[in-house]
Amino acid sequence: MCDFDGTVSEKDVTDSLLQRFAQPGWQELEAQWEAGRIGSRACMAGQVALLDCTKDELDAHVAGLSIDPRFRSFVEAVRAEGASLTIASDGLGEVIAAMLARVGLAHLPVRASRLVQTGPRRWALEFPHARADCISAGATCKCACLRSDAAQPALLVGDGASDFCAATRADLTFAKSRLLDHCAVLGVPHRPIRDFGDALLAWRELVDDGLETAVLPSEGAA
Repeated sequence: MCDFDGTVSEKDVTDSLLQRFAQPGWQELEAQWEAGRIGSRACMAGQVALLDCTKDELDAHVAGLSIDPRFRSFVEAVRAEGASLTIASDGLGEVIAAMLARVGLAHLPVRASRLVQTGPRRWALEFPHARADCISAGATCKCACLRSDAAQPALLVGDGASDFCAATRADLTFAKSRLLDHCAVLGVPHRPIRDFGDALLAWRELVDDGLETAVLPSEGAA
């Protein structure tokens, strides 16, 4: 399972949209989320409600954003071993789908928030993958997405706070940025990456070691 914003995408897509189009107030919601006073679901709902743009303006902005150029090779390597790969994100599903389609990855399953246009320049979010029992009150419950098939080993690729909870439930995490620090402090089994070039190398090492035995908690922190 891969996070999207800041992991697959080279920039945080949602933050980019907020910086470009949001009315004042979104930073305060971000600060409340980072302080743990609200969950990402409440944060994202409030922030998206502050967007002030047409669909054409939103689409034009998204067209200028890019994903990690090595991500497609990573996807192909994972699928070559018979493993599945799912995108799970607190971000905007329609935006994620558009960016993946642009690079020929429209087939990837995406579990994310649903962006709904409510007026010529107004937007809202729906949360088809949220859960009432999600302990992080996430817009998308990544733990539930990660463990949809409990019989199979689970690998997480992520970068930030929205991945903290899921990392403790994964057998192994490829971690960058804030998630890397989190895994190191808590002793969560992980391998550090900077991008999907590193992730591809780490995946090939797992394949060489034998996936069924390599992706296990005994792997330990890197």
